[in-house]
Amino acid sequence: MTEGPSPHLTIWAVSDGRIGIEAQVLGLAEAVARQRAASVVVKRVGWRWGLGRTPLSLIPFPRLVLRADSPIAPPWPDIWIGAGRASLPLSRRVRRWSGGRTFVVQTQDPRRGLAAFDLVVPPVHDALTGPNVFPIVGAPNRMSAQGFARDLAHFRPQIDPLPAPRVAMIVGGKSRSHDLRPERARAMAAEVAAAVQAIGGSLLVSFTRRTPEPARRILTEGLAAVPGWIWDGQGDNPYFAFLAAADSILVTEDSTNLATDAATTGKPIHVLSMDGGGRKFDRFHQDLRRRGIARPFTGSLAAWRYPPLDETNRAAAELLRRFDARRAASSI
Repeated sequence: MTEGPSPHLTIWAVSDGRIGIEAQVLGLAEAVARQRAASVVVKRVGWRWGLGRTPLSLIPFPRLVLRADSPIAPPWPDIWIGAGRASLPLSRRVRRWSGGRTFVVQTQDPRRGLAAFDLVVPPVHDALTGPNVFPIVGAPNRMSAQGFARDLAHFRPQIDPLPAPRVAMIVGGKSRSHDLRPERARAMAAEVAAAVQAIGGSLLVSFTRRTPEPARRILTEGLAAVPGWIWDGQGDNPYFAFLAAADSILVTEDSTNLATDAATTGKPIHVLSMDGGGRKFDRFHQDLRRRGIARPFTGSLAAWRYPPLDETNRAAAELLRRFDARRAASSI
């Protein structure tokens, strides 16, 4: 018989380091660590000479052309959680490198070759199926009650004096499918300002790195007269605190991450339209509407409740169930 599993797991969270992608692997890894004693190691990877866009079959020795902030080498972790294209050549091989010891998880849709993974955690709206596929609403995230409470306590001196009801506004930006052009940013600022002023509340605004600078400037100027806090990117990030303090939340339609984060609060989510779109995003937002989580923003702020979305912890529990089953089978 082989030795039983260690009571303390090691988990590698592997991505290219982009905030939205890293949040998925870290969120799932941290959720596992909340349910089982584990240490989480962040690994940020990339490819020399632009080889990350090369077909996987043409990268026979990926570790030789890899850029990484820490070694991708033994001792291998108990659990590997990867996300994004940069991680795929490694995720597909780590089971072999580890002699089958490492349990390999990939978030998002790896497009092909599902058999290389022990578990794939894609969004429901990707419509991916398979025996090792566990779809969730949106994407894994780092939201937790502890994180909300910690950050809200830290930022209370700035938030508590603001009039209620408080509205968080989380703004994405330019991507392959969406954009936030100046004309739309100008109209968005006017619509949101009118809605918040109509309820006598205040606004908590956070931009992302993808928010185009012209749109950021227009929104900042257009919302300046509304009581609140428009975070300028300086100092500690109040993102968690904004979601925790809000009575309702506005998110732009371009990001599943932003909407999924907001949905963990159980607070009403109003979705702000942008330029562009795509069928996958349409399916995602339709699913949120069916679940009573989100509605399109139509110029006014309504109030409703729903059970907070808890998909990351649900995926972590499924990951551990399969991990334990495989370990038990290998010890027979």
